[in-house]
Amino acid sequence: MAVEVVYRSSRDLERLFMDKAEADRHDKMLELAELLTDVLQKAVPSLSEEQGEELGIYMAKNRDVFAKAFKNQPDALSELGNPSEE
Repeated sequence: MAVEVVYRSSRDLERLFMDKAEADRHDKMLELAELLTDVLQKAVPSLSEEQGEELGIYMAKNRDVFAKAFKNQPDALSELGNPSEE
């Protein structure tokens, strides 16, 4: 009988990871997504909760690209391509 160590993000209990660092990255991404969702919903009150969550997760997953764009490199957004492809 083999023993396998798995890790779980505290924010996503259904997803398992084989690497603690990967679980930590996923947890931090979800934390950022949650904060982004709150900000987006305050800025755009007509945004539904589901839309806010989707936008927050999308932005958090692509944080490096958005960071470049916000640092005077707007062309970096072209790296995202078509959102429907993701």
